[in-house]
Amino acid sequence: MESTVDPLNDPVGGALESSGSSAARAPGYATFAWSALAATLGVILWGAFVRASGSGAGCGSHWPLCNGEVVPRSPSTATLIELGHRLTSGIALLLVAGVIVGAWRAFPRGHLVRRSAAAAGIFMVLEALIGAGLVLLELVAGNTSVARAWWMAGHLVNTFLLVAALTVTAWWSTHDARVRLRTAGPLAITLAMALGGMLVLGVSGAITALGDTLFPVTTLAEGEALTFSGAAHVFVRLRVWHPVLACVVGGLIAAAGVHAARSRRDPTVALIARALVGVFAVNLAVGALNVWWLAPLPVQLVHLLLADLVWIALVLLAASALAAPVVAAGRHAPTAN
Repeated sequence: MESTVDPLNDPVGGALESSGSSAARAPGYATFAWSALAATLGVILWGAFVRASGSGAGCGSHWPLCNGEVVPRSPSTATLIELGHRLTSGIALLLVAGVIVGAWRAFPRGHLVRRSAAAAGIFMVLEALIGAGLVLLELVAGNTSVARAWWMAGHLVNTFLLVAALTVTAWWSTHDARVRLRTAGPLAITLAMALGGMLVLGVSGAITALGDTLFPVTTLAEGEALTFSGAAHVFVRLRVWHPVLACVVGGLIAAAGVHAARSRRDPTVALIARALVGVFAVNLAVGALNVWWLAPLPVQLVHLLLADLVWIALVLLAASALAAPVVAAGRHAPTAN
């Protein structure tokens, strides 16, 4: 049995819902969900700009007001930067709310799009609360406490989970959402290790970027000396672990990509696997340049954007590979042209 939603009466474009093996498909909704994800990535990059420019205290220790005012009078540059981040975050929150409403309008009860959209809403609320906590506890600007690192770690993990929820929401709105964990076997374990590794790598990257902001150096030799100095701040001494973790996680990602492409008979899985490994390799090179050039702001932002794209590709690989049929013994998965 099929039921349709009139796209003229549906603000997100309508959907075709079907029982059986086919997933409900809503191309209009998918476009909106991908747009919400893109806007969220923009907010993430703006947040990194706030941190790198030292503008986290631009609104003082006030939230949601800015310096105790709705519209600050005679704002400084730091205030405009921080206020801009709050405004764009509010826009992203409204977009996620639209993703949730659209999921309830376009998909039937129990559909995975509804569940992932609801998860995105939860993570977006948590994102706002964590951001408020950083401001109210004054864990911004020049604060060098270890507590700030723990809050930033939680912020990074929640941000990645928000991005993952939006990614699968958009993906599942136009693809078969049935995930087959029972037949995944070692592939599920490999993907889980790669996903967990990316979370750890992301946390180490956030702390490394914080150390670069709080303790800048003027030469590569100076940076190397500080990194291996027992008297240096812990944020500086932890920098050495980020490239090490990047190499380890790169191996996990390569293993997950190869395993997924070989064990699933789906050209889309092979294509995503190649894109994942390629983007990660490019980001490794950008990371090396970031160290060599002493972490200039534009390179930091590119490095962060590529890291987010790696995470999105890895989430898509998991979503597509765990829903694809298993290759029969003695057969090889086709490769994408």
